[in-house]
Amino acid sequence: MEYELTVIIPVFNEADNLERVKKEMSIFLNAAKKKSKVLFINDGSKDSSLSVIQEICKDNDEFTYISFDRNYGLSSAIKAGFDYTNTRWVGYIDADLQTSPMDFNILLDYADQYQLVTGVRANRKDSIVKNLSSKIANGIRRAFTHDGMDDTGCPLKIIQTDYAKKIPMFKGLHRFLPAMILLQNGKVIQHPVQHFERIAGKSKFHLWNRLFGPLSDCFAFIWMKKKYINYKVAEKKV
Repeated sequence: MEYELTVIIPVFNEADNLERVKKEMSIFLNAAKKKSKVLFINDGSKDSSLSVIQEICKDNDEFTYISFDRNYGLSSAIKAGFDYTNTRWVGYIDADLQTSPMDFNILLDYADQYQLVTGVRANRKDSIVKNLSSKIANGIRRAFTHDGMDDTGCPLKIIQTDYAKKIPMFKGLHRFLPAMILLQNGKVIQHPVQHFERIAGKSKFHLWNRLFGPLSDCFAFIWMKKKYINYKVAEKKV
């Protein structure tokens, strides 16, 4: 049976989390509604993340990886995941496991009808400052994009791969994935998912890149929306 879903896991200095990631993802792989595999994207980690990833992937076809030559950032890691995915669907989850891989099965129920299915973190277990800044940033983004999404920062998504590969990624655009699917005349939907406290490692986001960064990215999106090329082929002989 061929793989149907590739789950991208960007990794930057998450060595303390990776054994738990292996355990939780293995549980999901055994219970997944679509035959799934994992693609780690090592984003130039400075700790032992790469060696742990290599050990996890050794002699295990369901776990694969690519490793950057240096740190490029989350958007680049997600784009690389899209580029190297060869399954019908591509998913995304963070290595901190503040969301549950098992909730992919909830999103998969909608994956045939919608080109992007995203989680919405219910009962978030983050700090007051983090929750408030995220709420403000999401409000600003919705005002610019009209994507109707409440929590685009939720690190639990499933996208139809042919749509994902057409997204013109730039730094910060990971926050605009639903909007970019809408530009392709695709359909998006959101669904509540579980959220947990971070157990190990440190968050890579702070007030600047959670609040002020997305504001400037909104202007980049508006420019892209005006210039975006979208077409449908009526007939072909190629």
